[in-house]
Amino acid sequence: MSHRRLAALTALITLFVPQLAAAHITSTGSGGFTAGFEHPLSGYDHFLAMFAVGLWGAQMGGRRVWSLPVTFPMIMVIGGIVGILGLPVPGIEVGIALSIVVLGLAIAAAWKPAEWVSLAIIAVFGFYHGYAHGAELPMAADPADYAIGFVLATGSIHVLGVGVGLALNPVWKGRLSQLLGAFIAFVGCGFLVLAFGYMQGQLGFLQGGLSLFGN
Repeated sequence: MSHRRLAALTALITLFVPQLAAAHITSTGSGGFTAGFEHPLSGYDHFLAMFAVGLWGAQMGGRRVWSLPVTFPMIMVIGGIVGILGLPVPGIEVGIALSIVVLGLAIAAAWKPAEWVSLAIIAVFGFYHGYAHGAELPMAADPADYAIGFVLATGSIHVLGVGVGLALNPVWKGRLSQLLGAFIAFVGCGFLVLAFGYMQGQLGFLQGGLSLFGN
């Protein structure tokens, strides 16, 4: 099957999977599967990072077309469990923003490291994203249904990224994919600025509280 046909098939799958899932989750309530499925789709930061995973995998080719999109949601589940348990992990917002910047830059530079390096990078960022999903678990949600929801949504976004990557790779010797990666990194820088601002706000609040005790 040619890349063009594969890309077209991937795009069709991407269009139908969310619709089928949505039809399935309407009866499960808004606190479980539905909330988990909608969460990655409702935040641009999550969406861009997951899209970039598929795009980077398609750009590198070979086994990484599927190994990166499979590894990311697997590690997300681990991060989600840690988040549900409420275990403290510092710098989650910064880690999520960095995932967009780093993945975007990797695509822009057409970086093709050893497979274990790319998987390690994906695993670290997958943990951060998973933790954020788990920490934001609604009080009434079923953790298992919620996890299944965000994993399936993540997979759909990965498929979209792979499809777009396979379609763009032959265009202009792959430079169009690189430009898209540069744009993703640029947007990620904006999220990174916001994340650092959030951290400073949290530190300021903490210092203010400590000063009260000092007085």
